[in-house]
Amino acid sequence: MSQYYDVGDETLWNPPIGASRLFLAQVRLHENELGMASGLAPMDMDECKIETGAFREYTEALVARHLRTGHRVILALSEGFVATVLVLARRAGIEPDALRPDTYGDGEAGAGEFRDVQVRAGAPAPPGQGDGGAARVRLEALAHRLDRAMPR
Repeated sequence: MSQYYDVGDETLWNPPIGASRLFLAQVRLHENELGMASGLAPMDMDECKIETGAFREYTEALVARHLRTGHRVILALSEGFVATVLVLARRAGIEPDALRPDTYGDGEAGAGEFRDVQVRAGAPAPPGQGDGGAARVRLEALAHRLDRAMPR
């Protein structure tokens, strides 16, 4: 048994129910963390409709937050989820501005924005913190691998 994530009449992803439940639970958790709707409707008769306008904003905020954080545990917990969202976004024709090479490459957050940072004396800079985009490279590589593993 599987479920469908659709934009209009196009299916972006057709995961098994267990993977879908876990994914949607993480979507809702990150909606709360970001304070915004994802654009993913509730699952109804094994279908989840995606509203691309809200999904574009959610994806942008999610990816930007991921690339800004310097907390290793948050990075580890969120990397697979963010990469999965990125695959769906790209299948919907959405390319987050946060992934442009010149965005956040210097590790600086925008004015008024927050960042989770893990600090330890003598430790090297956390991923995404002035590391030349290593967090972006890891995210892109994982999204590429997941894209091949996510059935439509």
